[in-house]
Amino acid sequence: MNKKIENLNKEIEKCANCRLKESRINALPGEGNLNAKVILIAQSPGKEENKKGKMFIGPTGRVLDDLFKEIKLKRNEIYMTNLIKCMLPNYRTPKQDEIDICSQYLDKEIEIINPDTIAPLGYYSTRYIFGKYSLSIPEDRNEFRELCGRIFLTPERKILPLLHPTTLLFIKNVKDRMIEDYSKIKTLLKDCKWYPSCPMKRFYEKKVLDRKWIELYCKGDWLSCVRYALEERGEPHPDWMLPDGSLDKKLSNY
Repeated sequence: MNKKIENLNKEIEKCANCRLKESRINALPGEGNLNAKVILIAQSPGKEENKKGKMFIGPTGRVLDDLFKEIKLKRNEIYMTNLIKCMLPNYRTPKQDEIDICSQYLDKEIEIINPDTIAPLGYYSTRYIFGKYSLSIPEDRNEFRELCGRIFLTPERKILPLLHPTTLLFIKNVKDRMIEDYSKIKTLLKDCKWYPSCPMKRFYEKKVLDRKWIELYCKGDWLSCVRYALEERGEPHPDWMLPDGSLDKKLSNY
């Protein structure tokens, strides 16, 4: 795997396939844990990243590090990359042909890293990833914000759209919400501790339980699972209680 990513990174660094080659200093490959369960996808490098060829080292990087500190997450636990590998002049929005060209590198990164979850940061990265995995995204930016912090299940992976850290440089009152949303990254890095003995595992292996319950709760946001909360408090609950607290009595037959 290391050789594959090394070869891809060299290809990215030498890329001259679009107009951005004229204005960049460095084209940025992704960086981080090559065995990561979660990959973060930002939009494009900023001024400092363009100068030094490293991910998230400017003002936005400091905001991201603060968010990571709040949720006790280290950079080396995940993989981070960009939709567009070169800085966009004057921080303009990406053009469609730039997305079409550069996303080919992103697709290869996703294939090599093979994460369980993709967390796109901001509108353009989320729009691309939702399109790639056949999820619908509203054109209205305000509606887009309602998607952030929710986990979406596709046949291949889980998708967790998040507000871009840059948001906090301009809108201070969303910090609590962003900490809560970003904390799901940490949760997604490991399965629920109760999963090995949970009836949901048994039902799923017997093929009588839909995959969504396992992926969205047991191997997803297990902190929001009603069963998890009851187990933590030592409170009894029927085996046929689903993670959202509803009851499926047909499961009592298994």
